[in-house]
This record gives sequence, structure tokens and C-alpha cells, in this order.
Amino acid sequence: MITADLPLAACVVEKGCLVVDPRGRILDEENVQEALNLRDLSTELRASGLPTSGPPPFGRKDRERFANALDRCLTRLARRSGS
Repeated sequence: MITADLPLAACVVEKGCLVVDPRGRILDEENVQEALNLRDLSTELRASGLPTSGPPPFGRKDRERFANALDRCLTRLARRSGS
């Protein structure tokens, strides 16, 4: 699945799927909870009045990371189905 929605990603990963975010980060059972916790922390910091900068602009390197991550995920899936 491809999504930037971390709560959705956590639900999908819980079902055994991989998630790729638009910036090329692969979320799996090992790191999705950490990503969700960081999102929640940022939300709490903003709610308390602390300024946060947000992500940097999306660029060429992000597209490359996404394409590479998607390729890795598709390779994993092909290996699973070929077994």
C-alpha cells in the first residue's frame, strides 16, 4: 500500500502488509509504531503551542527514494508469491 496516513499504515501493517510513504520510507512491523509515536508527539507539541517546521519540500531525491522503495516492496512480494 502507498499512503502518508500513518494510522492507516499501522492498521495495514498489523494485517501483514508493507506500506511505502510518498517519500520512500517503507513501513513495516519493525518501524510503523515508532513513526506513529513521532506523529503523535508532533501533534502534541503543536497543540501545546510549540512551533514545528513540517517536512521539507518534496523533491527529486524523494521521487528517487520512492521509486527505489516501491521496487524493493514489489521484489519482496514477487519472492513471497514465488515461494
